[in-house]
Amino acid sequence: MFKIFDEKINGFLFVIVLPLLLFAMSYYGFESSYTRLKTSERPPAFLFSSVYAYRVIPNYLSVQMTDMMEYLLNHPLSSFKDFFSKNGTPFYHGLFVMNSFFFILCSLILNSIFKLNASEFLRNNNVRRIIHLLSVFFIVITQYAPTNCDTIALFCYLAGVFLTFKYSLTQKKSYYYILIALIIVSTFVRETACLNIAFFAAVFFNFNDLKEKKYKFIWQIISLVIAFLVPYLGLRKIITQEETTFVEGFYINRNFGSPFNLAGLFFAIIVLNFIYQMCINEENKNVLKKYLFFSMPYLIMITLVGLFWEVRLFLPLILTAIIVALYQFKNSKIKA
Repeated sequence: MFKIFDEKINGFLFVIVLPLLLFAMSYYGFESSYTRLKTSERPPAFLFSSVYAYRVIPNYLSVQMTDMMEYLLNHPLSSFKDFFSKNGTPFYHGLFVMNSFFFILCSLILNSIFKLNASEFLRNNNVRRIIHLLSVFFIVITQYAPTNCDTIALFCYLAGVFLTFKYSLTQKKSYYYILIALIIVSTFVRETACLNIAFFAAVFFNFNDLKEKKYKFIWQIISLVIAFLVPYLGLRKIITQEETTFVEGFYINRNFGSPFNLAGLFFAIIVLNFIYQMCINEENKNVLKKYLFFSMPYLIMITLVGLFWEVRLFLPLILTAIIVALYQFKNSKIKA
């Protein structure tokens, strides 16, 4: 009984408390030269224009969290107002609380994924914790460019990875239908919802089914694509402000002309290559290669309209690579 209680306490400290402390250090322990969100009293105007306007869920939560922090600092926490004011604005503190909440959810779901059909390598509790800690560190270090949408989008994406694995293991349609609903909702968070389609395709696509004229998985993938495109295009039809555009700008020249952006690209390539070498067998390598192939539209968009120095854009790919490298596909009902 005491052993079980001790394991639960250790699990709580490792999966929730430690990641939260690391996250707090990234937000309050050092100043980022990349953003000035810390001095913004209210959600900045740019969040409601250009491409950011389509991220309606994070923007709505940002406004609500800012209002909540203003109320807390002016009433229940008024005695601590000076302390909080020295370390950020109501918007910034609200951003931290919101991102921390979804960051903890990311940690919890990563813990569940690493235990799901775990390979022999991950059955060792100490090894699994090291891999979990590595994943958490990758999330934390990308917070030098904090946004109001990335952590929420990452949670939605990891939830989709979990649902895909559960569907492949059980073949219960309920997991697939929940995945469709998740993609619809997460498209209102950020465009990274499309990566759930890439991951589903990587797990279920195989040439043997094509040769045998089994097209069920193709129709499943098409359904996921529709679940992404309908809200994606619908948002761009409904929100038609003058300042609102499909993209913020085209940065391909800056990506290959700036040493910082090239450093971000090399970081992603080196990390993905390192994780690829960690794959426990050829099946895992094949799934990872399929995932990167199906993620090409996302990678092309990063190249054209994103900045490589914002390595947070590569974060879903890096975490997926870690998950795929150590997952035991041979015991799944769907072969890689």
